[in-house]
Amino acid sequence: MAVLARYRDVWRIPGAPVLLIPGVLARLGVSMTPLALLLLVQRSTGHYTPAAVASAAYALAGATASPVAGRLADRYGAAPVLLITALFHPAALLVLVYTAAQHQPFWSVLVASALAGAGYPPLTAAVRGAWNTATGPGTGREHLHATAMAAETILLEFVFIAGPLFVALFLIFGNPAAALFASALVTLVGTVVVARGRILRAFERHPHHARTRGLGPLRVTGFPTLVVAAAGCGTAFGVCAVAVPAFATAYHGARGLGGVLLAVWGVGSAIGGVVFGSRPPDVPLAHQFPWLLGALALSMAVLAAMPNPIALGIALTVGGATIAPVLTVHNSLIGLVTPETMVNEGYTWIVTTSIAAGSLGGAAAGVIVDHAGPAWPFLLAAGAVGLAALVAAHPRGGLLRASTGGGPQPAAELPEDRSATGSW
Repeated sequence: MAVLARYRDVWRIPGAPVLLIPGVLARLGVSMTPLALLLLVQRSTGHYTPAAVASAAYALAGATASPVAGRLADRYGAAPVLLITALFHPAALLVLVYTAAQHQPFWSVLVASALAGAGYPPLTAAVRGAWNTATGPGTGREHLHATAMAAETILLEFVFIAGPLFVALFLIFGNPAAALFASALVTLVGTVVVARGRILRAFERHPHHARTRGLGPLRVTGFPTLVVAAAGCGTAFGVCAVAVPAFATAYHGARGLGGVLLAVWGVGSAIGGVVFGSRPPDVPLAHQFPWLLGALALSMAVLAAMPNPIALGIALTVGGATIAPVLTVHNSLIGLVTPETMVNEGYTWIVTTSIAAGSLGGAAAGVIVDHAGPAWPFLLAAGAVGLAALVAAHPRGGLLRASTGGGPQPAAELPEDRSATGSW
């Protein structure tokens, strides 16, 4: 099929199969571990409050450590960082299971949770950085960059759909500890396979004078705009993760209907991603990005007007087709805007921002649902993405100039950041 021809070309890139299969399976822990951790601590303590606190420690530690891991990957290569964290993260999960199962003092559970979060391998940044390397300027595969990022986005949907299902299976036939053991194992094996892959092993250390210092990519023209976009989209996705199930419950939907509605949203996203990635971009990505964000914002605003779960499901399926294109262009622009010496750190900042914003968005949606009903949070989601679209479109954001002006400015030529001290 002509639609899939470009994806076939991506598959044939040397080293691509490792990024597409183990690179995705290795990240099942992204969706399995937080849920299994929550259930493990809840069963151990008998309460959800300490479970939520442990989950927050896991997430916040990961968000804090992720940019540091990204900078180390840029400096020494992603492979050694992945190999070290591939051992550290599962070990911390084993300690977590022990402390919870043995009913150790809660502070030990909290410390183990934080260590596991901080030690999670920077897989998403490494894989996306590898795609930049494989399809970057001078490779002869520049025309496949957007398609490769679309494939990465589409396959990552599998992680967020399959992960919770695997945890549910472990709960049926075992317990949360078994789910954490499985998550630790798949993270260990998958990360080692990715780290030993052809593209990541080809890393060449950058000259000492090109090392990132200070605020790193945060002071690169156009990159703050991409961070704002990550915050807007992250907020919106966090809001919808709460608002959609709440909408289903409010209309007395069948048990599990909220999960079904979120799943059809993901199906719409996958279809939109496949179609978008199969076509070569006719318009510069920086021009496409604000319009795509605007379309995503509009699709979320429409959700607030849906009269019942069936109508909401249809709107989610149609509107979901905008998600993967937005994320594909976003990831592509990060590679275009960020200097080569900062690519891994750049992606980790985006992931960190998305997670933090999603947590805040989910919390805000819960408050709005309780006080105003399940429809109003969708307007908050639309507003967050709409604001991101306006920032992306504004000339002062520098996105168009940074992405079309001959590539990112080399790190060695960036002005010294005198507001920062030390080498980080």
